[in-house]
Amino acid sequence: MRKTFVWAARIFLGLFLLSILAVVVLGRLPVLFTPLMGIRAMEQVLDEDRDFRFQKDWVRIEAISPHLYRAVIAAEDQKFLDHGGFDWDAIERALEENKEGKRIRGGSTISNQTAKNVFLWPGRNLLRKGMEAYFTFLMEFFWSKERIMEVYLNVIEMGDGIYGAEAASQFYFGKAAADLIRQEAALIAAVLPNPLRWRPDQPTPYLRQRQAWILRNMRNLGELPLE
Repeated sequence: MRKTFVWAARIFLGLFLLSILAVVVLGRLPVLFTPLMGIRAMEQVLDEDRDFRFQKDWVRIEAISPHLYRAVIAAEDQKFLDHGGFDWDAIERALEENKEGKRIRGGSTISNQTAKNVFLWPGRNLLRKGMEAYFTFLMEFFWSKERIMEVYLNVIEMGDGIYGAEAASQFYFGKAAADLIRQEAALIAAVLPNPLRWRPDQPTPYLRQRQAWILRNMRNLGELPLE
């Protein structure tokens, strides 16, 4: 029993140190591949009715239009610059609504989504949610808000086989991410809840409503400097 405990402690310590090392390293290097990208690629290969597509181009935050990061903050996480990775008010509201039997929703922040996309796999079980919280804490400790946003905008799924701001801008609008205008940025942010269903270059009436809502929030939130 003692030997088992010692080995278990060593394994736990090793995984703990490895997780910190991974967060520190990826705080400086481009994130070129994520578990979700691998899962989606396998889905494409196994589905004979889908063409294989993998488009992703890492760019620095300076090469992404400020309209886009303001749009995703307005759409996904309006307290991004103020919280420490967790929007407790949103989590409390989500728990209350779910308890009352309303549409199931979460209180996920941009930091949570970045942790999930970079380090973990899709899912809602307690283990995965606990690990998401753990990596969110590490990212908020070791990374700046600018770095979290930079990674988020480079790895987020924005279509079938399309990842990140640069690939999405080129695919949908034929231009660099740096050249996106407010309306285009708001449309890209509008599809993020379901990028495999919606396309920003083919907006439905519902997406147009979301775009208008996001644009209003962008105006209300103002400049939102990341520094």
